[in-house]
Amino acid sequence: MSVGTVALVVPDEIDLVSWDLYELTIPATVFGKPQPDLADPWYELRLCATGQRSGDAAPGFGLRTPYGLDDIVGADTVIVASVPEVCVDSAAPVPRELVTALRRAHAAGARMVSLCSGAFALAEAGLLDGRRATAHWMHTAALAERYPKVEVDDSVLYVDDGDVLTSAGMTAGLDLCLHLVRRDLGPHVANQLARRMVVPAHRPGGQAQFIDLSVPATDERGLTPVLEWARANLDRPLTIEDLARRAAVSPRTFYRRLQESTGTTPLQWLLNQRLGRAQTLLESTDLSVEKVAELSGLGTANNLRHHFLKQVGVTPSDYRRAFPRHPSAAAG
Repeated sequence: MSVGTVALVVPDEIDLVSWDLYELTIPATVFGKPQPDLADPWYELRLCATGQRSGDAAPGFGLRTPYGLDDIVGADTVIVASVPEVCVDSAAPVPRELVTALRRAHAAGARMVSLCSGAFALAEAGLLDGRRATAHWMHTAALAERYPKVEVDDSVLYVDDGDVLTSAGMTAGLDLCLHLVRRDLGPHVANQLARRMVVPAHRPGGQAQFIDLSVPATDERGLTPVLEWARANLDRPLTIEDLARRAAVSPRTFYRRLQESTGTTPLQWLLNQRLGRAQTLLESTDLSVEKVAELSGLGTANNLRHHFLKQVGVTPSDYRRAFPRHPSAAAG
């Protein structure tokens, strides 16, 4: 998929309430603000309203835009950031005109994307049937019950199923939008854009939506130097004992402190870092899968494939094919 038109669907048959704006502004910011020094051309964003404001709607925000539902057909990417709350909480039907337009856009070859409750619109259109998909964890039970043909995963940040992608709510929508930029324009552009937005450059889609931390994720325990050293030495065989020794604590104390600070165990943390390194190498180099496995500390190509399939959901080769280096991207 190359850079092109992004149609952002805005549910305007009722006034927008303030808390709906968050998911709407994420794709508007990522795809609507030109970044000519990173890639030229950038995306062309169209805000496509689903209807007209009603005078007796709840207090909220209206939208002025020259684009309507007909304009999503022919777009390269269609994003549904949300549906009216009554479609989720009260099982009210998703507007029929929107469902029809989504089907037409998909049939025309558009890449279909939902953020948070927008998954209900894609599901109603039948675009998620037989596919793995996600939404905000507070809505996934309703999504699974209402659309039994959808394989709902309530644990992940986002799901990339090729031409149809879904994300959890709130900040996970930003993760998915940056993932789309990585697919389209390469990791350098996505990383620079994330830096400008002051957010992490890459959280893999398989990361958990919610981690119950008993204490704030801070570095009061002084783990940052040790973890930075570990990231710089992922190609080496690392153990909890190695990290604890550098932190000048016992392995048991290190285990407890890391889990308190990150919500995960040292072994899982190391695996996440190694998979992240492997993803970066697959995106930005032509190194063989065997070499990527070696440099990321996963040892063998078979081991890399095993963890990639389990955590990312695709093979390393398929993942690499999803990130062609775009000729218009700035050199890294």
